[in-house]
Amino acid sequence: MFKKKKEIKFTAEMDRSTRLDDFIRSFKKQKTAVAAAIVLIILALIAIFCYQIAPYGINEYDYSSVLQGPSSEHWFGTDEFGRDIFSRVICGTRISLSIGFFTVTIAAAIGSIVGLLAGYYGGLIESVSMRIADFLYAFPGLILAIAIVAVLGPGLTNVVIAVIIFCIPTYARLVRGATLELKNSVYVRAAKCIGASDMRILFKHILPGAIPSVIVQYSLSISGSIMTTASLSFLGMGAMSPTPEWGLMLSNSRTYFYTSWHYAFFPGIAIMLTVLCFNLLGDGLRTALDPKLNNKG
Repeated sequence: MFKKKKEIKFTAEMDRSTRLDDFIRSFKKQKTAVAAAIVLIILALIAIFCYQIAPYGINEYDYSSVLQGPSSEHWFGTDEFGRDIFSRVICGTRISLSIGFFTVTIAAAIGSIVGLLAGYYGGLIESVSMRIADFLYAFPGLILAIAIVAVLGPGLTNVVIAVIIFCIPTYARLVRGATLELKNSVYVRAAKCIGASDMRILFKHILPGAIPSVIVQYSLSISGSIMTTASLSFLGMGAMSPTPEWGLMLSNSRTYFYTSWHYAFFPGIAIMLTVLCFNLLGDGLRTALDPKLNNKG
């Protein structure tokens, strides 16, 4: 008996190891996704050590160097207060990535639980949760975020709340679909027959089947979160001065766009590069995790 259990456990571990090896092998073939992942790792390290990397303080004023172009002293130039734009863009990386990862992690956790319960139990839970999701889906994400921030008031904390709210329905519907597909599978029925609890079935047998789709959506959602945060800050509803947030820097640069191109250019490039890398990573993960797409490749 014990020998059989050990064999089953060993087989399961071997199966997981094989799947991981297949994923790594497939992901390595996605050259653009690998490059995007490397860039994102560099950005994450920059975010962690931004204050050690930045050559100047983010609010170090120098009125003798107002709106100077890129130079050996100020690589990205200076703003209307003589602050070093390179230092502010570097430190803005921490703000954007932190908000992106935090909001999407919370939304993915809440949405996945809602989707599991709705798909598995159905009935009133499914009806109520999916109708709320449909209601939120009726509004474009940015418009919904603007409405929520307009009610709660401007500020990064309320932006985080807004992004979490409009991201939750995506994960709820995604995981609900996977749950509906998997709850009648052979191994789930077998787990029920041996007396496994609902929670064990949900989190041990059904949720792992939805994880690949959640991982792909997670990467794509971070890019959307960063864009939404930057957009709200640009509109004056997110970060407030003197916070070195990329969207706020773009907003402040509008007055000087024709005379000091560098002021808008570098924060804009930072947003574009980060969002592009997350999107490329998401596409690569989708191809690596989906056997059908992998076979086509």
